[in-house]
Amino acid sequence: MPRGLFNWTAEDAIRFLKEYKFFHTYTKGSHMFYFGHYNGRPRQVCIPFHGKRVLKPRTLKGIIQQSGIYQKEWLKN
Repeated sequence: MPRGLFNWTAEDAIRFLKEYKFFHTYTKGSHMFYFGHYNGRPRQVCIPFHGKRVLKPRTLKGIIQQSGIYQKEWLKN
């Protein structure tokens, strides 16, 4: 599993979101949209999927913010 904000792929982020019961709603181009609830609030997360490429740290921070799940939860794995 990835460490820190570096070397997370889109597949890793999707796997993490599925653990929190997010589900795929639709795809537009190379961006996959996932929907779920966290802390009683609905959340929609956009993940850019470009094969095995690593997500940039700033992009991953945006995904973390969209999900509403604390960064500590993302990084503890």
